[in-house]
Amino acid sequence: MPIETLALAMTGASGAAYGLRLLELLLEYGINVQLMISGAGQIVINQETDLALPSSSEKQRDILLRKYPADSEQLQVFGTDQWFAPPASGTGVADAMVVCPCTVGMVSAVACGASNNLMERAADVIIKEQKKLILVVRETPFSAIHLENMLKLARMSVSILPASPGFYYNATRVSDLVDFVVARILDQLNIQHALIPAWGQDRL
Repeated sequence: MPIETLALAMTGASGAAYGLRLLELLLEYGINVQLMISGAGQIVINQETDLALPSSSEKQRDILLRKYPADSEQLQVFGTDQWFAPPASGTGVADAMVVCPCTVGMVSAVACGASNNLMERAADVIIKEQKKLILVVRETPFSAIHLENMLKLARMSVSILPASPGFYYNATRVSDLVDFVVARILDQLNIQHALIPAWGQDRL
C-alpha cells in the first residue's frame, strides 16, 4: 500500500539535516506529513542548519513551508504536548512513522512504551496498529542498554536504521552522505526516488 500520510518526529540527536532532507522530499513527492519536533530537536536544528525555528508549532509550519514549498494542506506540525493531535490515536494513525534523527533516549522510551509525550505516544500507536516504524538512530558507540533496546524493537518489526552513510558512491559533498541515509529510509518505505542508484546500476 502506498504511503499517503507519514508521521515524522525529530528529536535532539545530531543530524538534523537527515530529517529536514526527508521532510523536503516527502513534501515534494506529495505525501502528507505529520511533523513533531522536540524542544531539544528545535535547538539542534537551530544549531546545525540555517533555520531558526521558534517554539510555536504554527510558526514552525510557516517557516518550513517557505523553505520547502508545498500544498499547505500537506504539512501539519504538532507540539509534543498536543494530545488531541491525530498521531496520538489509532483512529488518526499515519501509514508509517519515521523518527529522524532518533536519540537513544527515544529508543528507550519506545521500547518500554513510555508515551510521555506526543512523539513517544505516536510511535506506540504505530506499533500497536502494526504500521511501519523506522528509527534513524544517531549515537556512537552503542552501550549494551542501547543495543538491548534496539533488539527488543527489531523483534517487534521496528526498522532500526542507524545514520551510517556509505562511501562506496564516491561522495564528494556532505549532502551526498545525507542523501545516502535518506535514500535508505525511502527504500524502507517503498517510496521511489533517484537519490542514489540501486546497487550495481552505476556499474552497468
